[in-house]
Amino acid sequence: MSFLKFLSEIASKRDIGPLPAFGEIHVLEAIELLGSEGPIGRVKLSKRLNLGEGSVRTILKHLRLAGLVEGGREGYTLTKKGRKIYNSIHEALSGPVEIPQNSLAFGRFNVAYLVRKAWKGVRYGLEQRDAAIRVGGSGAVTLIYREGRLTIPGAREEYSREIASVEKRISESFTLEEGDVVIIGAGGSRREAELAAKAAALETLRRLEG
Repeated sequence: MSFLKFLSEIASKRDIGPLPAFGEIHVLEAIELLGSEGPIGRVKLSKRLNLGEGSVRTILKHLRLAGLVEGGREGYTLTKKGRKIYNSIHEALSGPVEIPQNSLAFGRFNVAYLVRKAWKGVRYGLEQRDAAIRVGGSGAVTLIYREGRLTIPGAREEYSREIASVEKRISESFTLEEGDVVIIGAGGSRREAELAAKAAALETLRRLEG
């Protein structure tokens, strides 16, 4: 099972009562935090994810039932199986990197993620933009690395100046390879921009697998 299917399954779990106030991105972020900072307690995890303790308790419960998380006196950590999921996420995604506002990174705050070898998951970037908006972001700009340079899918050469405005920052932050995708999420806050970028990145990976 790919980590995308796993994220979807955990996000769809619910106990008796109202629908949980979390989605795939929060499950992804929980795994990232447990992998990079574990052991970590439920209260701290709740604050870092900006979620209620009830939602975090549900996420941890189902991660534990799936054999990916174990609890101890110092908090929760990933199991060996959980560490494999964590590693697969980081093989596919890199970031976040803050991008200054400019002609291409149009949000008040802008955050970039690199999606490895995912160019087949992109058509014109509209699906990525829509995914970013659905989670409360202002939108997203999708770039593909081809023949040694970043390009906007379907755009004409006249956008080269706009791309140049972010290319230096991106190339300094990521080691780009042919077919890589860079997504810049935009939002009114850094958190909104990061969520926008992650949602667009997950959409890209879903389309790549689909």
